[in-house]
Amino acid sequence: MKRLTPSRTPALLDDLAWTYFHHSILEHANLSYLIRGTSRGVLQEHARHRIQAISVRSTRYTMSGLINAFVASHQGGGKEFFINTVLSYDMFVVCDEAYNRLEIAGMYDKLMFQKEKVEDFYSISVAKSSLPFLEEFRGDSAKLYEALQGGKKKRNVGDAFKHIITDNVKVDMVVTFNLRSLKNYFNLRDSGAAFFQIQWLAQAMMDVTPAKYLDLIIKKKNV
Repeated sequence: MKRLTPSRTPALLDDLAWTYFHHSILEHANLSYLIRGTSRGVLQEHARHRIQAISVRSTRYTMSGLINAFVASHQGGGKEFFINTVLSYDMFVVCDEAYNRLEIAGMYDKLMFQKEKVEDFYSISVAKSSLPFLEEFRGDSAKLYEALQGGKKKRNVGDAFKHIITDNVKVDMVVTFNLRSLKNYFNLRDSGAAFFQIQWLAQAMMDVTPAKYLDLIIKKKNV
């Protein structure tokens, strides 16, 4: 077996992949990619590829600051305090500030709608040990936000508010493909017909894929 796996891609594998198109051999090698700062829209597109393993950083662990900013905004800072605070998070794939202000304003409006519908909004948005801060820092959004950020985080707070964020929000994930599935992924996603953000990701993944694997799944052009 060692004779078939030298440091460079063996001619036998190249023949199997490109001369005889015996692509099942490609299913025995896996590659994993750590992906940071892609969008939830790309995550949805990734989910269409059945043969992969994917782990994603859940929003339940990443939304506490956003909810704290909303709670604090009701102590004098208002909507503008919320927008300016969330802008500092660098949480969007699109980097246009004017567009992102619209996104954040929409989040605020959705949270306001939920706050008006839920009988005890603060019980689902603030940890029990942090509730006294609401009275202690009444009228001071900045100090309340700082106290909430430094206090205990509400467990799984993101679960109650996932509906407020859009596909433009960044996510981190790890994906693992076998080479045959990766070949299919690159064929589909490095196409002009694909969603533009997943085209960017596919190109970036190809850039970091070791040549000995990439040569097995991407046909070299004749020169």
